[in-house]
Amino acid sequence: MRTTYTVKAGEIERKWYVVDAEGQTLGRLSSEIAKVLMGKHKPIYTPHLDTGDFVIVINAEKIQVTGKKLDQKLYRRHSGHPGGLKETNLKTMLSKKPEDVIKLSVKGMLPKKALGAQMLKKLKVYKDAEHGHEAQKPEALVFSV
Repeated sequence: MRTTYTVKAGEIERKWYVVDAEGQTLGRLSSEIAKVLMGKHKPIYTPHLDTGDFVIVINAEKIQVTGKKLDQKLYRRHSGHPGGLKETNLKTMLSKKPEDVIKLSVKGMLPKKALGAQMLKKLKVYKDAEHGHEAQKPEALVFSV
């Protein structure tokens, strides 16, 4: 009788990829990054295990968006105190914290439990072309979007 193959945690090999975000559309790039973080590009993908790879995103401040999102898209956070709701638009976020824009976009495309938090830890985002992960020998990853 044949059984379905399930990968064990010790059999998972992780690679490092570097992605240049310059000129890429935010949502399309984020969905491709989420696929790599989850491991959906591998034949050993298992939904309940973290089979994904590490992703380094450079040039986060040069990301592109379509339409009127720069002025209309809002990021909300709450301090937990009465009147503690803060709203920031995308244009302000890109000028102050461009790394957070990509991280939040990818976070929304990952599972919403502890497994998603574990996958998000493998995402490294930098606002310019400099990153400190040369020792991991990352491969360039180019998306056709």
